Amino acid sequence: MSDQLLMGNSTEPIINKINKCTISRASKNVTVVLSAYNEETSIGSIILLTRLYADRVIVVDDASLDKTAEIAKKAGAEVIINKTNRGKGASLETGFKAAVHLGADIIVTMDSRGHHNPDDIPRLIDPIITGGADVVHGARYLNSMSEGAPIYRRVGQTILGRFANKKSGKIRDSQITFSAFAASTKDTIHFDAQDLEIESEMLADAGKSGLRMKKVEIGTHYNFEDPVQAPIKYVLGVLKTVVRDIEVNKQLYFYAVPGFALATCGFYMGLKFLEASFLGIESLHFWSIFLMVFLSIAGVYMTVRGIVMHSLIEVAQTETT
Repeated sequence: MSDQLLMGNSTEPIINKINKCTISRASKNVTVVLSAYNEETSIGSIILLTRLYADRVIVVDDASLDKTAEIAKKAGAEVIINKTNRGKGASLETGFKAAVHLGADIIVTMDSRGHHNPDDIPRLIDPIITGGADVVHGARYLNSMSEGAPIYRRVGQTILGRFANKKSGKIRDSQITFSAFAASTKDTIHFDAQDLEIESEMLADAGKSGLRMKKVEIGTHYNFEDPVQAPIKYVLGVLKTVVRDIEVNKQLYFYAVPGFALATCGFYMGLKFLEASFLGIESLHFWSIFLMVFLSIAGVYMTVRGIVMHSLIEVAQTETT
């Protein structure tokens, strides 16, 4: 943790009588991990509400430029500050390690922008407490898409869900951050992916490892979203996730197909230029030659790269099976 700072929590836990009884009955240490970046407008209230249902809240501030860390500490969270922006995956990994080190039995991940209702935490952790699951995924729409969600999110979730289904055992709405993990799963979950991909990858790891997984319905809120920035940021994140997924899982489509198209254009241009030059209709120009050569080389390179990567992955999958 050389690139991190730890800010302690000096305030007493805020737990009302009803929720204290629930936690005592469970006899489990419930720790909520929040990855935060420039969330000063929402982080304080989220922590205060979350502490009603958890023994501890850990906030990993990913080098925020605002007062996120300061507000989180005042609200009663344990705060870990990344000196440099490391991304959501690395922040969650740091939070998981800290939670286990501090004695957590159940680790809950939540969104730090107010998209999730902390009231759902008892419902989320109950399957783990009762021994029925190792990982519980909070799904916003078990039966149908919520009409309350913004249209851009509904479209994005549908697109991402199609890609995630192939990796996470057809768990619907796998991009949501609200999930619960038994602390014993800490060595099973990996945090290599980033942004919108990380939740899908975490669930995919759990599925591949044979962990018992369940899903429960939760509510979702969008009170803290910026009406202009939120849609743009979300749509760009969806596009980025889709492109990465195609690059990793569909090398022929990502490299070979467009590469073959570029090479074809380059070769066609070369033939037309040679024809025109041979007939004396037109002389070759530098930029025309440059474009022709560039398209041909780039196209051949992408085509070969796609074929080779696809072949290597096929060989690796064959050997593992």
